[in-house]
Parts: sequence; C-alpha cells; structure tokens
Amino acid sequence: MGTDSKEEKKQLHPRNKHRSRYDFSLLVKSCPDLRDFVLVNPYGDESINFADPSAVKMLNKALLAQYYRIKHWDIPENYLCPPIPGRADYIHYLADLLGESNNGVIPTGKSVKVLDIGTGANCIYPIIGHQEYGWTFVGSDVDRGAIQSAENIISANEGLRNAIQIRLQRDPRYIFEGIIKPGESFDMSLCNPPFHASAAEAAEGTQRKLRNLGKPKNVLNFGGQNVELWCKGGELGFIRTMIEESLKFSGQCKWFTTLVSKSSNLPFVYGYAEKAGALHIRTVEMAQGQKISRFVAWSF
Repeated sequence: MGTDSKEEKKQLHPRNKHRSRYDFSLLVKSCPDLRDFVLVNPYGDESINFADPSAVKMLNKALLAQYYRIKHWDIPENYLCPPIPGRADYIHYLADLLGESNNGVIPTGKSVKVLDIGTGANCIYPIIGHQEYGWTFVGSDVDRGAIQSAENIISANEGLRNAIQIRLQRDPRYIFEGIIKPGESFDMSLCNPPFHASAAEAAEGTQRKLRNLGKPKNVLNFGGQNVELWCKGGELGFIRTMIEESLKFSGQCKWFTTLVSKSSNLPFVYGYAEKAGALHIRTVEMAQGQKISRFVAWSF
C-alpha cells in the first residue's frame, strides 16, 4: 500500500464506507483473529499481506463485522474472496440508478427486490445491499457448493434470514430462466460475470495477479471455482446470453445490469442491447484506486 492510497480511495463512491484507510486497531476489535495477520509495511503503515488468501479472508470477516453487522461469515477454500470496497461501490451506484427514476430519492426497505446473478459462496452483494439499504435479494448460482455456503451465511446471521433467498440454477445454459418465477418482479438485477473464456486463460490471470504481488508462481492465493472464473465465450459470451434472455423477462425486471471488466467489450455489449430492443442503455464508471471498472445497465 503506497503513500497515495488515501487519495486513491477517495475515488470510491461518496457513500462507500471504505474511502479512508483501513483502521486495523478498530478492525481487530471487531475480529480479534485478524491480529495475527496485521503487519507493518515498508511505508510504516499497518497492513496485511494481500497475497495471502487467509489474511484477505480474515480482513473481509473484520470489515463485514465492523461495517455491516455481520458476525458470522466464512467461505470454503478455493472460492472467490471478494474485495469488499469494490463490491460496495457497485451497490451504491445501483442505488443511485434506482434513485434517478424515483425523483432523486434512493428507495430503501424490503419492497425493493434485487436479483444477484452468480451470487457465489460469499453472498457479498446481497449482504451489502441489505445492510446498507434494506433491500431484499434473490441470489442465484449454478454451483451447489456456492449455494450451500451462501445459505450457511444467511442462516448464521439473523438479520439476513428473511431478506435473502438463494436459488440453484439447474441449467447453466440459462441465466434468468428457471430463476425468475412467474408473476415475480424485480427492481433490478446485478451480475459479476465470469471474465475468462477458458481454464487456461483463468490460470494465466491468476499468475498475472501473483506476479503483480511479487509472489512465486506455485502459490495459489486467488480462489475461484471454474464457474466463477470462466465460461465458454468468456465475459462477452456470458453477457450476450444475459442480454438476449433479458428480453423475455423485460416485464419482470426494471433494470438489468452487469459488470463489464474489459472496456473493449463495451461496443459489442451496446450492440447486443440495441438489437434486443432495450430503450435505455447506461454505462456507469467506477474507480477503485488506479483500476477503472464499470457496469452497463439496460431496460426495456
């Protein structure tokens, strides 16, 4: 963590609780087990080794306890351990999108229903969305292990039990089909799609992250099941399927949204949305440090 990290974090959404540097003394109070992972970096600041999956997981536990009132959170080995500040940004910008069509007032409470496609073992978007805005969620996934883990998190935290439902997508060819029930309606959907086109490409992405962190090649520190990291056709193929299928459910969901990791994919995404007949197409950019991410939203 460099000396400019304080400035970088100010690029997060104004309502994001993680804009200032991590206060490790505060976080250790919320999660005493984090103490074993805190070290002093070359700049003289308290930090953790972000290349150590156990340290990152413990940091997440502390952040969820301190800022989101989640006392019990865990994920099995080899599942994605998400960076919480970036996940929170997506939720806050989605709240702004809902507010724009509600006279500038962000709708809160359980009447706001959100669908999280590929919720994962960590269940992170429903947790943040419910704890920040009171929204209710349906989370879907094709992986039974992820489903079980998400359900374990929900059942272990009383405040989540009546707010989040998890549904298994039994046919991985579909995204909304089999998940959105007849007569059911959502204010929006969100998705963090698999972004690689093959297992080999996903492995190279992991090695690249390791090199950036100065770790040896044989350290497998970034979790992720195959379905979390890659799919046939990669990110673009997944989003194309999502957009084409969204037309069928256009009367049951006001806004469909997805993260798009590669800016070079944007023209194709716009083309698919236009071809599907979307009346409104929006891109919202989010800056997390030096990394720019974005989501595309479309509605019929």
